[in-house]
Amino acid sequence: MRRFVAGRVSLEKHFRLWRRSFSQLAQNKASGQENDVVLPKMPHFDYSPPPYDGPSAADVLRKRKKYLSPSMFCFYNQPVNIVEGKMQYLFDENGRRYVDAFGGIATVNCGHCHPDVADAIVKQINRLQHSTVLYLNHAIADFAEALASKMPGDLKVVFFTNSGTEANELAMMMARQYTGCNDIVSLRNAYHGNAAGTMGATAQRIWKFNVIQTGVHHALNPDPYRGIFGSDGEKYAKDVQDLIDYGTSGHVAAFISEAIQGVGGIVELAPGYLPAVYSSIKKAGGLFIADEVQCGFARTGSHFWGFESQGVVPDIVTMAKGIGNGIPLGAVVTTPEIAEVLTRRNYFNTFGGNPVCTAAGHAVLKVIEKEKLQENAFVVGSYLKERLLSLKDKYEIIGDVRGKGLMLGVELVTDRKLKTPANVEVLHIMDQMKEMGVLVGKGGFYGNVFRITPPLCFTKEDADFFVDVMDYTMSKM
Repeated sequence: MRRFVAGRVSLEKHFRLWRRSFSQLAQNKASGQENDVVLPKMPHFDYSPPPYDGPSAADVLRKRKKYLSPSMFCFYNQPVNIVEGKMQYLFDENGRRYVDAFGGIATVNCGHCHPDVADAIVKQINRLQHSTVLYLNHAIADFAEALASKMPGDLKVVFFTNSGTEANELAMMMARQYTGCNDIVSLRNAYHGNAAGTMGATAQRIWKFNVIQTGVHHALNPDPYRGIFGSDGEKYAKDVQDLIDYGTSGHVAAFISEAIQGVGGIVELAPGYLPAVYSSIKKAGGLFIADEVQCGFARTGSHFWGFESQGVVPDIVTMAKGIGNGIPLGAVVTTPEIAEVLTRRNYFNTFGGNPVCTAAGHAVLKVIEKEKLQENAFVVGSYLKERLLSLKDKYEIIGDVRGKGLMLGVELVTDRKLKTPANVEVLHIMDQMKEMGVLVGKGGFYGNVFRITPPLCFTKEDADFFVDVMDYTMSKM
């Protein structure tokens, strides 16, 4: 951990020196060129926030440093103080508007403060905020029924949680109980949560503390860009069979994976990978757990669930983030037969499925359907990806553009042949884009990938503005 912290401090120091020299260069260029350049213009939006009279960014930052965990870090050289949100836009303390291309980390699917979702929350909280699932209430049952209707096959039983980590912990435990096996296969570069079990399934050192993590085997990541077999999914799948043959008793509890790795840098699994892996896992008596925490709920555009793009049906599906548009809510959906394992003991979740959260989740499903957000994610996401690919043709620093719908990644490298991560440059570009009104995420093992996961109400005009700002920023490097 000390090595990681020292490395981060060194990187930040390097970034400050690099930024200072860049700023001087940019100023020199700007003096002769600024008058010839038309800056990108943010799309019109018919809303102005009321004046903000709360604590300043400096005040909030001071309190965070004093009272909150030092593990909490901020994006940007000058952290932005977000005080209001409306659909695909965020507003700071000065009333300045930003295009939100991160969506609260792939969470705000319907848009910030969507009126239908907000109305459902307010109505429910005024009627009944919380009781217990030991009593009857229609909100949890109505949402479970609606959610089950979106699932393929016999995936009809829902257990609500408060987060994706909780959902994945529960799914892994259920798989182990159902099969009587302990071994689980996950993927390198995966992220599944930060509790004891899910940290074991996670496979990036910066997200793993030195605690006991047993029974998980990490297979080669079927990464078409950096993987050793390119886009050949079946070759990667052979490693799973090898893990079963040489690392287990020959029987496993489950295989868990995302269809598109989010924290890992928007990495799509190589085509044909999941069907081949499922074959090996089923022969070993295991279940398939699909982690849809980030790519579920229509985000990929082509399908409602990410796993559908590979033509497979899981045994257990976990979800969170987009399920509640920002409300703390997660879920595990499985078959009636597998769900029975939780009756062997008492299993209970105080807040999982409370009336307010499930009312919000139900409203989210209705909005996605009513406003055709899956279709919009496909159309606008495809358009945005094409524009990003055109930037790749223009700038050598862009090594890869990938993803589906409105879950896209842009990986920056200093050398396309060697694929040397351009993590310092990512920090600079993020900072400059923020100054021009665009907020975007980053991720990947090396921290060199832009994570583009805006609300699904994102428009082509927003996409144009996003790409134009990135283009302008890169042109100044």
